[in-house]
Amino acid sequence: MTTRILIVDDQDEIRAGIRAMLRLDPSLVVAGDLSDGLQVVPYLRDHPVDLVLMDIRMPGIDGVEATRRIREEYPPEKLRVIVLTTFDQDDIVLAALRAGANGFLSKTVSPAELVAGITEVVGGGGALSAAATAALIGHMTDSPPPVIDRELLRRFDALTPRERDVVVLVASGLGNDEIAAQMSVSPFTVKTHAVRAMTKVGARDRAQLVSFTFRAGLYP
Repeated sequence: MTTRILIVDDQDEIRAGIRAMLRLDPSLVVAGDLSDGLQVVPYLRDHPVDLVLMDIRMPGIDGVEATRRIREEYPPEKLRVIVLTTFDQDDIVLAALRAGANGFLSKTVSPAELVAGITEVVGGGGALSAAATAALIGHMTDSPPPVIDRELLRRFDALTPRERDVVVLVASGLGNDEIAAQMSVSPFTVKTHAVRAMTKVGARDRAQLVSFTFRAGLYP
């Protein structure tokens, strides 16, 4: 199966660089590229794709607003969106995720990390760079402690002890490899536990799992 991708960035060299990185995986096909956020939804109506790689800072409208407009017409299960940017401030991360982005990756990721993030998101998961995860967690920890959501907490009761351990480590900002090393298991096992935990608590992706963990009072 191939994944059709639309690249949205106002810089020609960035779009060319992303195209070059995506050549690592022959299943990833660049269907087109745009330089203006206003062009995205009209383009998608005539050129269906599976995933949009979206910049934040662009003329017309920014990537957050473009993502919000995409979600008005295309649900997450029909079209995935990954925000690619050099900015990892917590307000930008939160705005992108609230607008409906499925992932948030820094433009400094390696080609292999970009391909892995796309594969994760297309497969129904979420992708957050280490910096984006840190920004999200920073926002949570810098905010006043929330009132514990008892309904969410009850959902976490369905987790096994291993799944709960993985969830807390995910919420602390660790990646699968780091969690695997800490727990002396394989990264695949960590991913399996995380996916099962997301299913049990109703989180659509890793970012929402982190949010649910804090709201349930299960702080790292």
